[in-house]
Amino acid sequence: MSPESIHEDLRFPIGRFSWPETVTPEDRERYIGIIASLPARLRAAAEGLTEAQLETPYREGGWTLRQVIHHVPDSHMNSYVRYRLALTEDEPLIKPYDEAAWATLPDVASTPVETSLCLLACLHERWVNLLRGLSETEWKKTFRHPEIGLVTLEKNLALYAWHGDHHLGHLTVTRTRHGW
Repeated sequence: MSPESIHEDLRFPIGRFSWPETVTPEDRERYIGIIASLPARLRAAAEGLTEAQLETPYREGGWTLRQVIHHVPDSHMNSYVRYRLALTEDEPLIKPYDEAAWATLPDVASTPVETSLCLLACLHERWVNLLRGLSETEWKKTFRHPEIGLVTLEKNLALYAWHGDHHLGHLTVTRTRHGW
């Protein structure tokens, strides 16, 4: 990625998320592919980062690269659980969590990023197996988010395909900006 191609707003290196109006079976397969490939792509983006580089924020006032790497499996675990709840309950009300507070918990500073990269790989293996087994009816199942409202599983799939690439962008743009 060249410096001139870096998105102007470092908060959103791939642009802001936009909820799709519809999600086709082809869209779902593409999103699942993005989710399936994320662990290897995130690992490649993190490879060779020094401890000092991991402590670098991706933007002024933003999370460090270490926090970003640990955040991805935290967030995706929450999404995986939301899928399981929606598949086994009728429009469950899910609990949001304070992402910023989670990013400051002691395990984020003390756990090697390798642990979260391994966790993400194992989690995504389970999640992708679940996603690839869903029926057309199951894709339409929903959960209720207290801030967003009713969310279908297929639209949540679009969100998390974007989410992984969004945070991957934080690493790749930061590496490019600093010449790492």
